[in-house]
Amino acid sequence: MADTTDTAPLHDDTRARRNVVVLVLAQAFLGAQMPMIFVVGGLAGLMIAPSPALATIPISLIVFGSMTTAPWLSALMQHYGRTTGFYIGAAGGGLGAAVSAYGLWIDSFPIFLLGSYFTGIYMSAQGFYRFAATDAASDDYKPKAISYVMAGGLLSALVGPQLVKATSEATVIPFLGTYAAVIVLNAAGALLFAFLDLPKAAPLAADAPRGRSRAELLRDPKIVVAMICGAVTYSLMNLMMTSTPLAVVGCGFTTGNAADVVSAHVIAMFAPSFFTGHLIARFGATKIVAIGLVLLGAAGVVAMTGVELFQFFSALILLGVGWNFGFIGATAMLTQSHSPEERGTVQGMNDFVVFGCVTIASLSSGVLMHSGGTDVVAGWTSVQMAMAPFLVLAGAALIYLAMKPAPRMV
Repeated sequence: MADTTDTAPLHDDTRARRNVVVLVLAQAFLGAQMPMIFVVGGLAGLMIAPSPALATIPISLIVFGSMTTAPWLSALMQHYGRTTGFYIGAAGGGLGAAVSAYGLWIDSFPIFLLGSYFTGIYMSAQGFYRFAATDAASDDYKPKAISYVMAGGLLSALVGPQLVKATSEATVIPFLGTYAAVIVLNAAGALLFAFLDLPKAAPLAADAPRGRSRAELLRDPKIVVAMICGAVTYSLMNLMMTSTPLAVVGCGFTTGNAADVVSAHVIAMFAPSFFTGHLIARFGATKIVAIGLVLLGAAGVVAMTGVELFQFFSALILLGVGWNFGFIGATAMLTQSHSPEERGTVQGMNDFVVFGCVTIASLSSGVLMHSGGTDVVAGWTSVQMAMAPFLVLAGAALIYLAMKPAPRMV
């Protein structure tokens, strides 16, 4: 179904639950490409980049593509519906994989980077799945809807790395088969969006409320704190995850070992989603975000205890659960802080900030990993140390919001 105009109040969540099922499947099936690309992107970059310090640039370009796509894609979906935006995302993912594969084929790092940018269009569209789940949902069901859609990533965490194992060495040129598999995922997965039944905002009357301006939105403490926590949570997760394959392989383990570590991490990212929404509904988003930040800090501490395989697994699992609590909690905070007519502006602005920070984190990952020269352990330690000030920033923002007096009723 196409998006439908709907301004009437919804008396139950039947429609929302149907959409959640479709979005869970999309997150699981189409979303499998993200762990695939995050596993091989840095390794493929290392293979064709002019310098090892540039190995994580392909991952950074994906996130940069997502950042620059979010504002216009959000505005487009506000006017033409989520489904249109999701089809564009799948097309971007397929095109990105095709261009990246061509870059590998001709050994061209610039073309490989161009493909990474197009992949960012898909990454941006996938980020809006969590918001689409709330469009037809009641206030009580919204945190659960977000959580269930994020849980769809659990299957992608299982499927994606296994597809890497099956395809990374299947062709003469390493990783070419992986990108071919991503093209197939996007072509087939896009068919799911035909089953969505999402409300589309009716055209605004001349005297209808237009919502707050960007400047006014940025003066709302709840919106700003939600954006800070979402950006810090996602950025630190990306900072550590991007460097993980390089650290695992650099410490003498195999690409398959790196895929298994990333698989465990992505499972930890999404498995808690089956109950994160219920925890938010019971204890509040702020407390769940705070727990997420503590777990992210614990991941960094564990990572600095050593570089045996079990330590990589332990650190990345903690990182995944911390991201789940922090990011879903921040998303729930954001959806509770704006009106329907502000949806496109707030969500596009949020994802621009979040993925802008993630881009910087991804770029920093490669630099930090090579800050110790050929000493992989020193580089891995630098990555963990870089997390501390940002965790302090997010924690301080949460404390500020908690201590801020509630608005007085007139």
